[in-house]
Amino acid sequence: MADPQPWRNPRPIPQLSEMEGRVQTPHQLRLLMAWLPALCWAAVIFSLSTDAFSADHTGRILRPILFWLMPHLTEQAFVTIHFLVRKTAHFTEYFIFCLLLYRGIRGGQRGWRWSWALTALFIAAGYSALDEIHQAFVASRTASPYDSLLDSIGATFAVVALFLWFTREQNHARSGV
Repeated sequence: MADPQPWRNPRPIPQLSEMEGRVQTPHQLRLLMAWLPALCWAAVIFSLSTDAFSADHTGRILRPILFWLMPHLTEQAFVTIHFLVRKTAHFTEYFIFCLLLYRGIRGGQRGWRWSWALTALFIAAGYSALDEIHQAFVASRTASPYDSLLDSIGATFAVVALFLWFTREQNHARSGV
């Protein structure tokens, strides 16, 4: 008896478990997924450089919170705390940015390379300088090379933290822990 449907493929449909090892994510999609967090964070940093996050505006938000938490706070103490919060934000945003840049630079690869870390550090430092230049054109902001230096220090701390993390991971893998 002849096959009534000779055009059909006689092989059975593969199951998902059989396909998992063979399905590849396109290179461009992997690259985009690696860089997307860093690009989004760069946009956050850019938005933090606008008038909406000037010292006057952040002071208006922080003042009632601090005076509610500490009713006996003096004006000078508030100014000091506000200054420290703003400088800590500089350090922290570039610490995070450098971590995300490292993730983007290494792509889907694993591990530690100094070339990846230094590239992330230089990109973060360059973006910091450009960010300060941007602030020079915002009327309510001031550009400061010291802020750029603080940003770069935050990125440097991120590189050190990454190095320590990967060194620790490598030592744990060697010792079998």
